[in-house]
Amino acid sequence: MRERARLIIESPRFQRFVVAVILINAATLGLETFPWVMERAGPVLNLVDHVALYIFVAELLAKVYVHRSGFVRDPWNIFDTLIVAVAVLPATGGLSVLRALRILRVLRLVSVVPSLRRVVNALLAAMPGMSSIVVLLTLVLYVGGVMATKLYGGTAPEHFGSLPVSLFTLFQTMTGEAWPDIAREVMVTHPSAWIFFVVFILLCSFVVLNLFMAVVVSAMDDEKHAEEETLAEVVETTSAQATGAIMAELAALRTEVRQLREEMSVGSPR
Repeated sequence: MRERARLIIESPRFQRFVVAVILINAATLGLETFPWVMERAGPVLNLVDHVALYIFVAELLAKVYVHRSGFVRDPWNIFDTLIVAVAVLPATGGLSVLRALRILRVLRLVSVVPSLRRVVNALLAAMPGMSSIVVLLTLVLYVGGVMATKLYGGTAPEHFGSLPVSLFTLFQTMTGEAWPDIAREVMVTHPSAWIFFVVFILLCSFVVLNLFMAVVVSAMDDEKHAEEETLAEVVETTSAQATGAIMAELAALRTEVRQLREEMSVGSPR
């Protein structure tokens, strides 16, 4: 019974069914944000929401039944449990804010779709490398903030009047948002200010941020190689087991043939 349940919940058809339920539930939660839709189809949307929740709970219970203690060893199962638990909690009184958190169920796509799981695993694996880049980016922002405050604080106090304001302005500049307007305003008094802005953008946007991308891409490659190695090990183990089973069957057949020959030789007239 447990093996049959495992085959059902791990089958591609069942996974596609769960993805479809998640997408339908996401669509209904989005439609609930339109008052005129709630006036016309509110009960239907609530019914679909409850049915989706019951399906998610049943899926988790089936996984607990199949995997037993192994259920808690899979981080994605814990992730799904937390998301579904938020939806199960009563959304009344002081916990009414939890009703808005029902949209978190859409994140279950991450645990259901293998390609999304691969991306998230790569991001988590890239965190140690990203920490060093974050420190580097923080140093660049801090140095640039102190320099901009001292150089342009008197000229553009609304952008560089203090260190916190300068850090926010430089962060905005790093994202490419309206930095030409800020630079032109400063360049009215400091014509050479374009050098500071160009160097800062080159360092942050084209160097540090590209390092982020390089670390993530490298982590995704490592994740892909790890999956390929795991698959190769599984195939090798399966083939070895199949070969061992075939050899055992051949040995049994040889034994049976030998016994038949012996019986025939004993029973034949001399």
